[in-house]
Amino acid sequence: MLSKIKIPHVFALLTIIILVASLFSYVIPSGSYDRKEVQVGQLTRTVVVPNSFKEIPKHYSVKGIFVGDEVEGKATPVSIFGFLKAIPKGLEESADIIFFVFLIGGAFGMIKRTGTITAVIQALIDKFSNSGTALTVVLMLCISAAGSTLGMGEEFIPLVPVFLYVSHKLGYDKLYGLALVFVSAEIGFASATTNPFNVQIAQGIAEVPLGSGMGFRLIFYAVILIAAIIYMLRYGKKLKQDFSNSYLASDNVYKEDDTLAQFDLTKKHIYIVIASAILFIGILWAVQTQGWWMAEMGAGFLLIGMVAALIGKLSLNEATKAFILGMEEMLVGALVIGFAKGIQVALVEGQIMDSVIYYTSGTLQYFPKIVAAEGMLVFQTILNFFIPSGSGQAATTIPIMVPLADLLGITRNTAIFAFTCGDGFANSIIPTSGILMAMLGIAGIPYKDWLRFILPLFGWLMAISAIFLAIAVWIEY
Repeated sequence: MLSKIKIPHVFALLTIIILVASLFSYVIPSGSYDRKEVQVGQLTRTVVVPNSFKEIPKHYSVKGIFVGDEVEGKATPVSIFGFLKAIPKGLEESADIIFFVFLIGGAFGMIKRTGTITAVIQALIDKFSNSGTALTVVLMLCISAAGSTLGMGEEFIPLVPVFLYVSHKLGYDKLYGLALVFVSAEIGFASATTNPFNVQIAQGIAEVPLGSGMGFRLIFYAVILIAAIIYMLRYGKKLKQDFSNSYLASDNVYKEDDTLAQFDLTKKHIYIVIASAILFIGILWAVQTQGWWMAEMGAGFLLIGMVAALIGKLSLNEATKAFILGMEEMLVGALVIGFAKGIQVALVEGQIMDSVIYYTSGTLQYFPKIVAAEGMLVFQTILNFFIPSGSGQAATTIPIMVPLADLLGITRNTAIFAFTCGDGFANSIIPTSGILMAMLGIAGIPYKDWLRFILPLFGWLMAISAIFLAIAVWIEY
């Protein structure tokens, strides 16, 4: 069925969604919560104030339809000009992430130019030449662990060409290569053992001890990782039996990447790996303890690229060209993030984002505990379409979900678990996920073909999440 649906280019698709969000501002009641600043670890977050929602009357006018017509005390639906403006505003509001993606792309460009990435991957392929299964398990375990503990996501975008190369060498299609990195990262992000970008922010806002409930989340991580690995290996087996079993309906030919020329693994490459790992661990430590964010992390990745170029003995011109090429490869991916943000801009400008949260969450209080908990999972999953940022969704919904959980007799950690699952897994299917659409753009994989591949796995993961959520309510996790 999906193969018959024609889905436009990612930028056209996101623009259409922004238009629909703008039209919703004419029919969905407007309203807003009060907000306050709270300190969460080393960072200051703006969160909603529970029970502060107020409906705002709308002001309609001919002028408002075309260019907007602001009236004090009233909400103005998004105008035609406002719809167009949502795109550059989304780019502007996502500037920190966009430039962060450019910088890590440039840093990886310099590392690639030294041959380190290809040499390490080739060594792994040689090691596991007779077992694509073993290499798949190793890679998915490593990437998912990074996502679960460190919240890595955008950092993997520059590695998409590398994993396409790995998949090609193992005899699989481009979908398999993209899934190796993306699915693994999302599995980790959703399990959120110590993820600083969702579970730690949510626990800080909910005023529960950081790291509480770790054992439960570790078991959940193991189960969903095994489920994802089984799904991947079954798909890989189908490809080995007959490559026409690929879900890719369009061009499935791997195009050689000139920046991934063959290199033998040498001491120089090993030194670059060690130096990069040490610096990377330092960046992650600073994020956890020193309040580093996008600008500081970008500077850290820039340093990694410079150190790699120095050890790799690249000339100044070589390093600069590699840095520029790395950024160029991230162009589509980085801009997609800004376009996706435009959807949230339209909802906020029309003052309907808070209304969606208020009316949806309010219905959950009338259901039994387990049903309400499952409703929280569905609510967070749907809301992720509009707020794909984990930290942004935590700041918006956790202050509302926590009092609701208290009222229903559900533990706060259970409400947070519903949030991390809904936030994490939804990112694998929604077109508003900047990371997903960026990776699809780099891999050259149509969104509809990705959906054909990922929807069955998404169903598995949501079912497992629902089971664990019911257990969490039962054991008062």
